[in-house]
Amino acid sequence: MPKQKLVVAISSRALFNLDESHAIFENQGKEAFCRYQIEHEDEVLEAGYGFQLVKKFLAINASCPDNPLVEVILVSQNSADTGLRIFNSIAHYDLDITRAAFTSGASPYNYISAFGAHLFLSTNIDDVTKTLAAGFAAATILCGSALDQTSEQLRIAFDGDAVLFSDESERIYQQRGLAVFAENERHEAKNPLLGGPFKDFLSALHHIQTLFEPNASPIRTALVTARGAPAHERVVRTLRAWGIRIDEAVFLGGLPKGAFLKAFGADIFFDDQKGHCESAAEQQVSAAHVPHGVVNQKIES
Repeated sequence: MPKQKLVVAISSRALFNLDESHAIFENQGKEAFCRYQIEHEDEVLEAGYGFQLVKKFLAINASCPDNPLVEVILVSQNSADTGLRIFNSIAHYDLDITRAAFTSGASPYNYISAFGAHLFLSTNIDDVTKTLAAGFAAATILCGSALDQTSEQLRIAFDGDAVLFSDESERIYQQRGLAVFAENERHEAKNPLLGGPFKDFLSALHHIQTLFEPNASPIRTALVTARGAPAHERVVRTLRAWGIRIDEAVFLGGLPKGAFLKAFGADIFFDDQKGHCESAAEQQVSAAHVPHGVVNQKIES
């Protein structure tokens, strides 16, 4: 089986803590920001919200150094000149990141497709929204993990509707209520849901998992959804129809997700609703918001 590479793109502000220089940009303008970055280019940046996640992604390659399974790409609105500090910090931490795009203030979302990235993580919601609109998995990383992660296994948790799946059922729930939603899911139980923005990313994770014995996989996935019975059946049948393995599935029937994400030991959790991301953050779990689907359209309107 060919070892297809999983490609993850991450912004410089998600990888490193650039709050100080960003504040200079916001308050004093671009010239002051550029001056500051060049003056401090030999100072190592502190880790950002996505730093530990990137380390775990790259650690997967230790199992097959001659044919890496994962590549991390840096995308940044810095210029190449001011981005030198970022690459110096990458070298300091010995991160195997060699490809990058520096866009000098322009949105880098066009490069996600060019690099063939399966996922884009950023702190800039506009870049994330544009990437999702272009048909790629993207999320705004809101917080880092403070859990004591002793496991080397990468553990990724997903919400269902509007993340792994389309928001077709969520629209019914939002517009017509829980009872109509439940009846629809009963009626449509044997009809698979359409894929959401993170389907291809989950598929790429699944491909890596198939290269290992189940008890030796470097990746473990979980679906953590507010759905409960009887709406669970359609989810199970959808994943079966896709031929994609999900290691754990938690159907909460509306309970807060944070404690369950902590129990799973999630390195990151993707959800379309900020409230669920906040629940994860309360349990010191890294969370990333996916501004996609009907819930986020309601917020915008």
